[in-house]
Amino acid sequence: MRLRHIEVFQAIRQTGSISGAAQLLHVTQPAVSKILQHAEAQLGFPLFLRVRGKLQITPEALALEREVDKVSDSVEGVRRLAASLRRQPGMTLRMGATPALALSLFPPVISQWAERHPQSECELSSLHSRELVQQLLMREIDVALTLRHPEHPGLNVQPLAHGMLVVLAPRGYWSEDRQGVPLAVESLADAPLIGLSSSDPLAAQVGHYLKNLEPAPRISIRVQTYSLARAMVESGAGLALIDPFTAQDSARTLVRPLNPALPITLYALTRANESHPHTLDELLEHFAERAREQIARVTRGV
Repeated sequence: MRLRHIEVFQAIRQTGSISGAAQLLHVTQPAVSKILQHAEAQLGFPLFLRVRGKLQITPEALALEREVDKVSDSVEGVRRLAASLRRQPGMTLRMGATPALALSLFPPVISQWAERHPQSECELSSLHSRELVQQLLMREIDVALTLRHPEHPGLNVQPLAHGMLVVLAPRGYWSEDRQGVPLAVESLADAPLIGLSSSDPLAAQVGHYLKNLEPAPRISIRVQTYSLARAMVESGAGLALIDPFTAQDSARTLVRPLNPALPITLYALTRANESHPHTLDELLEHFAERAREQIARVTRGV
């Protein structure tokens, strides 16, 4: 199948008719019919059958769907990358961060930075670590904040702050005077724990940290974001090992650092071998400063 064949195939799937596909592609109905016929002639089987006046996809076409979608996604990626390459550098600073970091660091730091640089523009997005790496490489964002160190030759990785994961518990689980007091890892044996999804960049590190506990923590719930883990703790569902950024400022939980510590690092990711606006260095320093403040406040139990 040629790209034009795939384009028409996708348009008919989306609209359900030749006329709808023609409108979507801004061409005539005869043109769509001709391209469809050409595609079916090359393939040697029909892609759609007309049943009671409506087009229905054939079993053979259904078998092609997954591979066709891959091609369509690749073409869309080329278009997005081309659009990013046409973009004039320095017009807008585009930043991404994982959900926990976006909620805790973007509001205070970006508002302060915008006051100092009123002529600058900033686009913010909240994505998971793998998506941030992809968007950086596709030039859809300029910098990303994450707790994951990606091993990729096309990226620069700059550590901004160092901290540790903490244990979050609902109020009443420990006495109030335990707030901020280090918790021995052995205390998590047989504890009800909110687990991390295997897709989380720190899941393997947490699993290795807890692997020698006997009996093992009881994990009946797994989540993909630390904010959801915190919400589950607040509801009384169990304990959670989460980052200090998510753990801050919760009136319904108690926070304790772990002993021995389970270290984490906040990283800023940018594309390698590429210049960036001079104001970005200043902005990253603000992020580093605010991150260190938040880490210190949580680990002290303040």
